[in-house]
Amino acid sequence: MRATRTVRKILSHYEGETPGVKGNLCRILMQGKLGGTGKMIILPVDQGFEHGPARSFGPNPDGYDPHYHYQMAIDAGLNAYAAPLGPLEAGADTFAGQIPTILKLNSSNSLLSGTAGKDQAITGSVEDALRLGCSAVGFTIYPGSDCSLSMFEEIVEMRREAAAVGIATVIWSYPRGEGVTKEGELAIDVGAYAAHMAALLGAHIVKVKLTTDHLMQPEAKKVYEEKGIDVSTLPARVKHVVDACFNGRRLVVFSGGAAKGADAVYDDARAIRDGGGNGSIIGRNSFQRPRDEALAMLGKLVDIYKGKA
Repeated sequence: MRATRTVRKILSHYEGETPGVKGNLCRILMQGKLGGTGKMIILPVDQGFEHGPARSFGPNPDGYDPHYHYQMAIDAGLNAYAAPLGPLEAGADTFAGQIPTILKLNSSNSLLSGTAGKDQAITGSVEDALRLGCSAVGFTIYPGSDCSLSMFEEIVEMRREAAAVGIATVIWSYPRGEGVTKEGELAIDVGAYAAHMAALLGAHIVKVKLTTDHLMQPEAKKVYEEKGIDVSTLPARVKHVVDACFNGRRLVVFSGGAAKGADAVYDDARAIRDGGGNGSIIGRNSFQRPRDEALAMLGKLVDIYKGKA
């Protein structure tokens, strides 16, 4: 596969990896309208598990069909499509080889009681990913949860198994649980810590949320203030998170979050670009819009990451 100088430099940062893992990272990085730029837009559709079908697809009923998401990712020229086992299986043959896919290996749901620990069930396997021709597996961890240590152990083993067969690993690192306040879930010190944990666990691509300028941890706050670490703007906070991922030696993409206006989506992308992030993994803000509107929005995001908007 052809690889640009930018992509070859990124791949050189993964010094301990197999050619298979690097090949799949290259496939994702060279795919679509951002291919070769080092930037990525990934479509994730695991919200049906997390929030239920009506909340996820009621705003745009076409989204009930997994083929809709495959086709939109292809037509929009995205780098990859991520989903749990069922949706990927539902279109794996029809769309084989047309878009790199990421199998989400664990999921939670909104029917759990409020007293349940913040955790996710394993719902897929590396064998499934290999069978479906996936380029990567995805896994969520919840730093701050009392269940997080088990989650760390699970992904370390699954990452090792995936790398052994040449499949890359994406880690969704979302702080939540008993050790994190509600405001702290998006705090910059906690977000950077969560991103660093994902990199330490061996993530080839780190997926995190955009953060606020709140500082939750008292001891960390002292360091930020004493050392003058700039977290005053969103681009500065993106840069700090990228720095936390081995000084930019790991690919970092940022979640699109809850549905919001297009201008807010564009502003987020500009901040990610200007802060040195590698792109967006944007679900509800794309598939909940009518197809034509979603394609137009994704096209503008491509232009933003290319520095044209």
